[in-house]
Amino acid sequence: MVRTMLRIGLTGGIGSGKSAVADCFAALGIEVIDADAVAREVVAPGSPALAEIAAAFGGQFLDREGRLDRARLRAHVFEDPQGRKRLEAILHPRIRTVMEERAGQAQGPYCVLVIPLLLEAGQRDLVDRVLVVDTPVETQYARVAARDGLDRKQIDAILAAQLGRRERLAQADDVVVNDGDLDTLRRRVVDLDRRYRAMAGAQG
Repeated sequence: MVRTMLRIGLTGGIGSGKSAVADCFAALGIEVIDADAVAREVVAPGSPALAEIAAAFGGQFLDREGRLDRARLRAHVFEDPQGRKRLEAILHPRIRTVMEERAGQAQGPYCVLVIPLLLEAGQRDLVDRVLVVDTPVETQYARVAARDGLDRKQIDAILAAQLGRRERLAQADDVVVNDGDLDTLRRRVVDLDRRYRAMAGAQG
Protein backbone atom coordinates (compact mmCIF):
# COMPACT_ATOMS: atom_id res chain seq x y z
CA MET A 1 0.00 0.00 0.00
CA VAL A 2 1.27 3.46 -0.88
CA ARG A 3 2.01 5.48 2.24
CA THR A 4 0.26 8.84 2.47
CA MET A 5 2.55 11.44 4.01
CA LEU A 6 1.32 13.29 7.09
CA ARG A 7 0.55 16.90 6.13
CA ILE A 8 0.68 19.67 8.71
CA GLY A 9 -1.10 22.91 7.82
CA LEU A 10 0.73 25.86 9.38
CA THR A 11 -1.39 28.98 9.73
CA GLY A 12 -1.88 32.06 11.88
CA GLY A 13 -2.77 35.71 11.69
CA ILE A 14 -0.58 38.32 10.04
CA GLY A 15 2.51 39.04 12.13
CA SER A 16 2.14 35.88 14.19
CA GLY A 17 5.50 34.50 13.08
CA LYS A 18 4.54 31.79 10.59
CA SER A 19 7.78 32.24 8.66
CA ALA A 20 9.88 31.87 11.80
CA VAL A 21 8.07 28.64 12.71
CA ALA A 22 8.43 27.35 9.14
CA ASP A 23 12.17 28.09 9.26
CA CYS A 24 12.43 26.08 12.49
CA PHE A 25 10.81 23.06 10.83
CA ALA A 26 13.05 23.44 7.77
CA ALA A 27 16.12 23.49 10.03
CA LEU A 28 14.99 20.10 11.37
CA GLY A 29 15.01 18.67 7.84
CA ILE A 30 11.28 18.93 7.23
CA GLU A 31 10.05 19.91 3.76
CA VAL A 32 8.12 23.19 3.88
CA ILE A 33 5.75 24.22 1.08
CA ASP A 34 4.84 27.91 1.29
CA ALA A 35 1.60 29.14 -0.27
CA ASP A 36 2.92 32.71 -0.52
CA ALA A 37 5.90 31.53 -2.56
CA VAL A 38 3.60 29.49 -4.79
CA ALA A 39 1.33 32.53 -5.18
CA ARG A 40 4.26 34.53 -6.55
CA GLU A 41 5.08 31.73 -8.98
CA VAL A 42 1.56 31.43 -10.42
CA VAL A 43 1.45 35.17 -11.27
CA ALA A 44 4.83 35.21 -13.03
CA PRO A 45 4.97 37.33 -16.22
CA GLY A 46 3.29 35.48 -19.07
CA SER A 47 1.23 33.25 -16.79
CA PRO A 48 -2.51 32.69 -17.37
CA ALA A 49 -3.26 33.89 -13.83
CA LEU A 50 -1.53 37.22 -14.43
CA ALA A 51 -3.43 37.74 -17.67
CA GLU A 52 -6.69 36.99 -15.86
CA ILE A 53 -5.86 39.44 -13.07
CA ALA A 54 -5.01 42.17 -15.58
CA ALA A 55 -8.29 41.57 -17.39
CA ALA A 56 -10.28 41.65 -14.15
CA PHE A 57 -8.60 44.57 -12.40
CA GLY A 58 -6.79 46.54 -15.11
CA GLY A 59 -3.26 47.02 -16.32
CA GLN A 60 -2.52 49.61 -13.64
CA PHE A 61 -1.69 46.73 -11.31
CA LEU A 62 1.27 45.67 -13.46
CA ASP A 63 4.65 47.38 -13.24
CA ARG A 64 6.78 48.51 -16.20
CA GLU A 65 8.30 45.04 -16.56
CA GLY A 66 4.86 43.45 -16.74
CA ARG A 67 5.04 41.98 -13.24
CA LEU A 68 2.20 42.09 -10.76
CA ASP A 69 2.35 45.00 -8.31
CA ARG A 70 1.36 42.84 -5.37
CA ALA A 71 1.38 45.62 -2.77
CA ARG A 72 -0.85 47.87 -4.86
CA LEU A 73 -3.30 45.11 -5.68
CA ARG A 74 -3.39 43.97 -2.05
CA ALA A 75 -4.21 47.50 -0.89
CA HIS A 76 -6.95 47.72 -3.52
CA VAL A 77 -8.72 44.46 -2.69
CA PHE A 78 -8.68 45.08 1.05
CA GLU A 79 -10.88 48.10 0.32
CA ASP A 80 -13.10 46.02 -1.97
CA PRO A 81 -14.49 42.74 -0.58
CA GLN A 82 -15.96 41.73 -3.94
CA GLY A 83 -12.63 42.41 -5.60
CA ARG A 84 -10.91 40.26 -3.01
CA LYS A 85 -13.29 37.39 -3.74
CA ARG A 86 -12.64 37.77 -7.47
CA LEU A 87 -8.88 37.69 -6.90
CA GLU A 88 -9.14 34.65 -4.65
CA ALA A 89 -11.22 32.85 -7.29
CA ILE A 90 -8.37 33.37 -9.76
CA LEU A 91 -5.51 32.44 -7.42
CA HIS A 92 -6.69 29.89 -4.88
CA PRO A 93 -7.46 26.97 -7.24
CA ARG A 94 -4.09 27.39 -8.96
CA ILE A 95 -2.20 27.66 -5.69
CA ARG A 96 -4.01 24.63 -4.31
CA THR A 97 -3.10 22.53 -7.35
CA VAL A 98 0.61 23.33 -6.99
CA MET A 99 0.54 22.77 -3.21
CA GLU A 100 -1.07 19.35 -3.66
CA GLU A 101 1.47 18.36 -6.32
CA ARG A 102 4.42 19.35 -4.15
CA ALA A 103 3.01 17.70 -1.04
CA GLY A 104 2.61 14.52 -3.09
CA GLN A 105 6.28 14.66 -4.09
CA ALA A 106 7.64 15.63 -0.66
CA GLN A 107 10.23 13.48 1.09
CA GLY A 108 10.65 12.85 4.80
CA PRO A 109 8.45 11.75 7.69
CA TYR A 110 5.92 14.55 7.17
CA CYS A 111 5.65 17.91 5.41
CA VAL A 112 4.47 21.37 6.43
CA LEU A 113 2.16 23.45 4.24
CA VAL A 114 2.29 27.13 5.17
CA ILE A 115 -1.12 28.57 4.26
CA PRO A 116 -1.97 31.94 5.86
CA LEU A 117 -5.67 31.69 4.89
CA LEU A 118 -5.98 27.93 5.39
CA LEU A 119 -9.12 28.20 7.49
CA GLU A 120 -10.58 31.32 5.88
CA ALA A 121 -10.31 29.79 2.38
CA GLY A 122 -11.89 26.50 3.43
CA GLN A 123 -8.76 24.46 2.67
CA ARG A 124 -8.77 22.36 5.83
CA ASP A 125 -9.12 19.23 3.70
CA LEU A 126 -5.65 19.83 2.22
CA VAL A 127 -3.97 18.84 5.50
CA ASP A 128 -4.20 16.24 8.25
CA ARG A 129 -3.59 18.60 11.15
CA VAL A 130 -3.89 22.36 11.64
CA LEU A 131 -1.02 24.00 13.52
CA VAL A 132 -1.84 27.55 14.57
CA VAL A 133 0.88 30.05 15.46
CA ASP A 134 -0.63 32.13 18.25
CA THR A 135 0.64 35.58 19.21
CA PRO A 136 -0.86 38.36 21.37
CA VAL A 137 -2.75 40.84 19.16
CA GLU A 138 -0.68 43.86 20.19
CA THR A 139 2.47 41.94 19.26
CA GLN A 140 0.97 41.33 15.82
CA TYR A 141 0.37 45.07 15.36
CA ALA A 142 3.92 45.91 16.41
CA ARG A 143 5.51 43.30 14.13
CA VAL A 144 3.47 44.22 11.05
CA ALA A 145 4.01 47.95 11.55
CA ALA A 146 7.78 47.41 11.85
CA ARG A 147 7.99 44.92 8.97
CA ASP A 148 5.62 46.44 6.40
CA GLY A 149 5.38 50.08 7.46
CA LEU A 150 1.58 49.89 7.73
CA ASP A 151 -0.48 52.07 10.04
CA ARG A 152 -3.04 50.72 12.49
CA LYS A 153 -5.99 51.31 10.14
CA GLN A 154 -4.34 49.28 7.38
CA ILE A 155 -3.49 46.47 9.82
CA ASP A 156 -7.09 46.55 11.10
CA ALA A 157 -8.31 45.97 7.53
CA ILE A 158 -6.03 42.96 7.11
CA LEU A 159 -7.05 41.47 10.46
CA ALA A 160 -10.72 41.99 9.60
CA ALA A 161 -10.25 39.77 6.54
CA GLN A 162 -8.84 36.99 8.73
CA LEU A 163 -10.40 34.83 11.42
CA GLY A 164 -10.32 36.21 14.92
CA ARG A 165 -7.79 34.78 17.34
CA ARG A 166 -10.37 32.84 19.37
CA GLU A 167 -12.05 31.34 16.31
CA ARG A 168 -8.71 30.31 14.81
CA LEU A 169 -7.61 28.63 18.04
CA ALA A 170 -10.93 26.79 18.23
CA GLN A 171 -10.13 25.12 14.89
CA ALA A 172 -6.53 24.21 15.76
CA ASP A 173 -5.31 20.66 16.30
CA ASP A 174 -2.03 22.01 17.66
CA VAL A 175 -0.87 25.45 18.82
CA VAL A 176 2.61 26.93 19.04
CA VAL A 177 2.74 30.12 21.07
CA ASN A 178 5.17 32.69 19.67
CA ASP A 179 5.47 35.20 22.47
CA GLY A 180 9.14 34.96 23.39
CA ASP A 181 12.58 34.82 21.83
CA LEU A 182 13.69 32.64 18.92
CA ASP A 183 15.35 30.03 21.15
CA THR A 184 12.06 29.50 22.98
CA LEU A 185 10.24 29.14 19.68
CA ARG A 186 12.81 26.62 18.42
CA ARG A 187 12.34 24.47 21.53
CA ARG A 188 8.58 24.49 21.04
CA VAL A 189 8.94 23.45 17.40
CA VAL A 190 11.36 20.65 18.37
CA ASP A 191 8.64 19.30 20.69
CA LEU A 192 6.09 19.44 17.87
CA ASP A 193 8.54 17.79 15.48
CA ARG A 194 9.00 14.91 17.89
CA ARG A 195 5.23 14.41 18.10
CA TYR A 196 4.71 14.63 14.34
CA ARG A 197 7.48 12.13 13.63
CA ALA A 198 5.80 9.71 16.06
CA MET A 199 2.43 10.25 14.37
CA ALA A 200 3.96 9.74 10.92
CA GLY A 201 5.62 6.54 12.10
CA ALA A 202 2.34 5.20 13.46
CA GLN A 203 0.57 6.18 10.24
CA GLY A 204 3.19 4.66 7.91
